[in-house]
Amino acid sequence: MHLYNLTLQRASGITHAVHGNFSGTRSQELVVSRGRSLELLRPDPNTGKVHTILTTDIFGVIRSLMSFRLTGGNKDYVVVGSDSGRITILEYNQAKNQFERIHMETFGKSGCRRIVPGQYLAIDPKGRAVMIGAVEKQKLVYILNRDAAARLTISSPLEAHKSNTLVYHTVGVDVGFENPLFACLEIDYEEADTDPTGEAVHRTQQTLTFYELDLGLNHVVRKYHEPLEEHANFLISVPGGNDGPSGVLVCSENYITYKNLGDQPDIRCPIPRRRNDLDDPERGMIFICAATHKTRSMFFFLAQTEQGDIFKITLETDEDVVTEIKLKYFDTVPPATAMCVLKTGFLFVASEFGNHYLYQVSSECLYVWVFVSCICMCGCVNVTCGVCVCDLCSGLIFALVLPTDQYDSYIIVSFVNATLVLSIGETVEEVTDSGFLGTTPTLACSQLGDDALVQVYPDGIRHIRADRRVNEWKAPGKKTIVRCALNQRQVIIALTGGEIVYFEMDPTGQLNEYTERKEMKSDVICMGVGRVPAGEQRSRFLAVGLSDNTVRIISLDPNDCLTVRGMQALPALPESLSIIEMGGQEGSENEPRTMGALYLNIGLQNGVLLRTVLDSVTGDMSDTRTRYLGSRPVKLFRIIMQGNESVLAMSSRSWLSYYYQNRFHLTPLSYESLEYAAGFSSEQCPEGIVAISTNTLRILALEKLGAVFNQVSHSLEYTPRKFVIHPESGHLVVIETDHNAYTDDTKRQRKMQMAEELREAAGEEEAEVAERMAEALLSEDLPDAVFGAPKAGPGMWASLVRIIEPIQGNTLHMIRLDQNEAAFSISLVKFANQSDMDQQYLLVGTVKDYQLSPRQVECGYIYCYKVASDCTSLELLHRTEVEDIPTAICSYNGRVLIGVGRLLRIYDLGKKKLLRKCENKHIPNLIVDIKARGQRVFVSDVQESLFVLRYKRHENQLIIFVDDTNQRWVTTSCLLDFDTAAVADKFGNIAVVRLGGDINDDVDEDPTGNKALWDRGLLNGASQKAEVIANFHVGETVNTLEKATLIPGGSESLVYTTLSGTVGVLVPFTSREDHELFQNLEMHMRSEHPPLCGRDHLSFRSYFFPVKNVIDGDLCEQFNMVDPAKQRSISEDLDKTPNELSKRLEDIRTRYAF
Repeated sequence: MHLYNLTLQRASGITHAVHGNFSGTRSQELVVSRGRSLELLRPDPNTGKVHTILTTDIFGVIRSLMSFRLTGGNKDYVVVGSDSGRITILEYNQAKNQFERIHMETFGKSGCRRIVPGQYLAIDPKGRAVMIGAVEKQKLVYILNRDAAARLTISSPLEAHKSNTLVYHTVGVDVGFENPLFACLEIDYEEADTDPTGEAVHRTQQTLTFYELDLGLNHVVRKYHEPLEEHANFLISVPGGNDGPSGVLVCSENYITYKNLGDQPDIRCPIPRRRNDLDDPERGMIFICAATHKTRSMFFFLAQTEQGDIFKITLETDEDVVTEIKLKYFDTVPPATAMCVLKTGFLFVASEFGNHYLYQVSSECLYVWVFVSCICMCGCVNVTCGVCVCDLCSGLIFALVLPTDQYDSYIIVSFVNATLVLSIGETVEEVTDSGFLGTTPTLACSQLGDDALVQVYPDGIRHIRADRRVNEWKAPGKKTIVRCALNQRQVIIALTGGEIVYFEMDPTGQLNEYTERKEMKSDVICMGVGRVPAGEQRSRFLAVGLSDNTVRIISLDPNDCLTVRGMQALPALPESLSIIEMGGQEGSENEPRTMGALYLNIGLQNGVLLRTVLDSVTGDMSDTRTRYLGSRPVKLFRIIMQGNESVLAMSSRSWLSYYYQNRFHLTPLSYESLEYAAGFSSEQCPEGIVAISTNTLRILALEKLGAVFNQVSHSLEYTPRKFVIHPESGHLVVIETDHNAYTDDTKRQRKMQMAEELREAAGEEEAEVAERMAEALLSEDLPDAVFGAPKAGPGMWASLVRIIEPIQGNTLHMIRLDQNEAAFSISLVKFANQSDMDQQYLLVGTVKDYQLSPRQVECGYIYCYKVASDCTSLELLHRTEVEDIPTAICSYNGRVLIGVGRLLRIYDLGKKKLLRKCENKHIPNLIVDIKARGQRVFVSDVQESLFVLRYKRHENQLIIFVDDTNQRWVTTSCLLDFDTAAVADKFGNIAVVRLGGDINDDVDEDPTGNKALWDRGLLNGASQKAEVIANFHVGETVNTLEKATLIPGGSESLVYTTLSGTVGVLVPFTSREDHELFQNLEMHMRSEHPPLCGRDHLSFRSYFFPVKNVIDGDLCEQFNMVDPAKQRSISEDLDKTPNELSKRLEDIRTRYAF
């Protein structure tokens, strides 16, 4: 078996975020790290939307990320610390829309190691030096400068190592243009390490250490260090030089302290706590992230506590000596991994869990502007394939739009016998003075030149000038216009009988007919002409679809006007044609826009879309790509998406074809069927679509380009752990469990207890005030979704079982469990010993008083519920007590398999509890997953990979007959066939394990010990071993594996999802030729286009186990980003053309997904 890995949806969790001006165009941008990929985001200050400009997979782990700017520079660079053992400096190239590696310096071994730098980055605020540090001992400083050609240069590393030292955080201290200074939070463990009594550990203090880079002597010295009273977790650099007092803010438990060198005394300020807080009172409060905002006249900090409260921190100074720290409550947002304050007045919050936010900052608080990301870790997500569509308006019928100014002015609606003209203003209303002929249907209309309009109708052409003068051209004799194509300077019409007439606008704005006409041998079915390229007079080619199943390319160049330049035979009659330019890039301020290639899109009447490359000089057609879209004829409409041309294709389903981040996308819209459409632009919706759907006129906006899935989220109360789908009704039964949480009943009791304590603590004089405070506490109800759930403390659990209708998100039934009872497993089961064998039962495994470390439980329970036939309610039958955690439940041949701790048991349904029928005690640690097929049971252990058991009904025994040769910390598993299973572990590996053909599952247990020594197995394991047929390192913890078909008529693939939000597939190759081609392509890409941050691709994909029989499609798809010269070189080595390779890459993706 050979597999091909494809990422369908990239990770949505953000680990680092920095802001700056990376493109050099004075726009504020963000660079975020999503684990193993870098993403450039550009917030739009007008609409508040966040556009993804670029996503690059670095095939490594991003450990740290910072931005810096050289003094006097106009753009920011990105410096990345990764697991490659190298420091990498990147620059964004806007013309190529790529990150380019400016410098890469090697300093250590690869991997996330304790003493190899990369975990911490600190930048001198003036951009003169960067410090990269390890968790222990090693710190290196690189000097940054410019050469004579103004290119960035980097020095050799200067060491600032200190043995027996752990580092918690590093920052660059702002000292103006004095020698660069870095501050580190460190702890020296040498004494504690050598002390046999263990008492020195309690005396060890954290120190704040300053390292100075002497630019004159070119070395780093430890300038100053002092012990800290409280344990600190991170530092904030304070602006210095002419902008502020310099120094650092030390964020520690319950306090924030300002420290600086010289005569500055320490200034301490306690971190405010919420009044009447339900949190554990013994728990300290810390800041978890901060953002600095600096202007020429002032600066302030925003720091966030772990409850989500943001405080605005300002410093009061007296002649550069800080006298006071002021903390003012600002707002509450979800706890974040990073915050960025942009100069445009926005705050970007990269949340630890759930959606990321962009807020508009006012002087007092934050206004939510837009949600940036969509994976919700505390909710139920209903996922469908397609581009998300936002309904902006609903009203009446068909649409064409005219741009006259910056935005569109008219919507033209054509009926069978009339034309309706709607004016776009604050409202959309009918107008009669537009110059359009309203008593006839309109075939097409457009803006002509800068200020004129043209209307094509069956009897002629109407040219409406800016002063409302109208020029008419009438169709000759009894002929009528049947088809037409037009742009801003050209009008081409086809008369009955196949005669083509060409008009072009002259410099005076007059529309002139070309002297000759072109007679086609067949009837004209459709026509298409491209937009006029910038700086040119005309579009050079016209595409004509004929009834003889051909498309002809006709020249519109004056030298050979109306001559046929090319022809393509079609498998069916054409329905619609569209010539568009795709793949162009916006230039920077001083550079023009780079031209893309011309593509002829052909919609056929049998529901197929063809995309053909059209040579912009000769008109030759090549590299045709085919895609079936639906059962109806395909109609094509040109629209604008993110400043580039795209095609909206309509069949029985609507599809969007667009070029995004160096590759083509053809994605269905998650919307009802549309019939006609046109691009639409207004102040409220700069890039929209006006369309007709079942006699209604709709204005739509498309969101999240590049996304394969459209998600609808339904918020839940706690974190969803597992769910099952009721097969008849399609309802979901979800178990939700949170650690460190209160149930609603416990919250109420805790509030009443706190209110009673308030009353008791108050004296006689304060009794009235205390009573008012107690009543306010009891009536106060802060929503957890906004202010966060209170932290109850370790060992406190809250859990519930919920039936949810997934389409609307309605909760049909809910069962709340008691405090400290946590649900961990769920399954729907049918029992063979019942009279009604079709009756479904829901089993839920819970645990009471579960302590995570060291792991201990009071007891476990298995709840048995009778499920209503429509799955709208649950009836509790009984509760069975067990001695450990029921971690996995699986239906099995009319009974049920349950993993209770490390015990595998078979239960049957009894009247008062579940009846234990069989047990196996040989699973070593903890069962995490059970799958069954036939008589075989596949059991996953938390540490020891996979065990395969056989149930012998006559002996009533569960016998292990196969295990794995490798240790795997399994999180989930999936059966591929009777002999094959896929397993994923918490370190981000996916393996496919197969039972060989010589494996015998008819084995016996040997309680007597008389068996032959050679048949007892190896190292107390099973006597037979499974073989590993595929290994692959994804790089993120895999939560689920599922064998599924993602598109109608597609092939099955192994779908995986990760903790960071990635959705990917492993798809099997169907031919040896495909496998060999992609294997060679992957090999060439590793050498010709190595990962951006210096990590070796083969080493990354083999992080824990050598990669085996899996080809990385994410690397192969970067072929489209490679320079054309390298593309040709790679293609020639593979005996292909670059277009053929691109087509093969597109084909394998569209065979299994979008």
